[in-house]
Amino acid sequence: MPDLFFESALHARGLHRIAGVDEAGRGPLAGPVAAAAVILPAGFSCPGLDDSKKLKASRREELYQRLTGDPAVFWAVATADCGEIDRLNILRATHLAMRRAVEMLDPPPDHCLIDGLPVRGFPLPYDAIVKGDGLSLSIAAASIIAKVTRDRLMGEIDREFPEFGFAKHQGYGTKFHLEALRIHGPCRHHRRSFQPVAQLSLPLDGS
Repeated sequence: MPDLFFESALHARGLHRIAGVDEAGRGPLAGPVAAAAVILPAGFSCPGLDDSKKLKASRREELYQRLTGDPAVFWAVATADCGEIDRLNILRATHLAMRRAVEMLDPPPDHCLIDGLPVRGFPLPYDAIVKGDGLSLSIAAASIIAKVTRDRLMGEIDREFPEFGFAKHQGYGTKFHLEALRIHGPCRHHRRSFQPVAQLSLPLDGS
């Protein structure tokens, strides 16, 4: 289970506002990528808080309410849309969403803990931690907020384009989604640079 080991080590160096940063939605064929930045208070405890990928949707919702409803938890969430993903590529768009989330925190963090590999051009001092959402409690909290936020956005897109079933698969390339793409062609929320969307000859006109 993730804990506050990394955060405590930074606190010992005199750094107090430590933001965990994580993303959701790099792999889907449609929708935005979301990133969250979360600063937990010293000694924070939340039983069951873990990497969002390990938890059921209902449990993620419970943890989201716990985190966002706590006045001692400072958090922000941001997205990069499918147009930015296609223009920049998914890695750069993910980093853009991360920067946006961190820059929304006021006052800014003293240091960040980022899930994954180093982020070029990140505006604040940070440590990159591979599989950090299973190690750092702050990163795990960010993973929950990013995932729940993105799932809710995909629910809104589902109401706009119900034929694709976005609320069920969140834009991932399931059998149902691929068949809907074949029948209907991509909508305006699909990532045009992603295969198999890019292979389709049908117009990408949002219809």
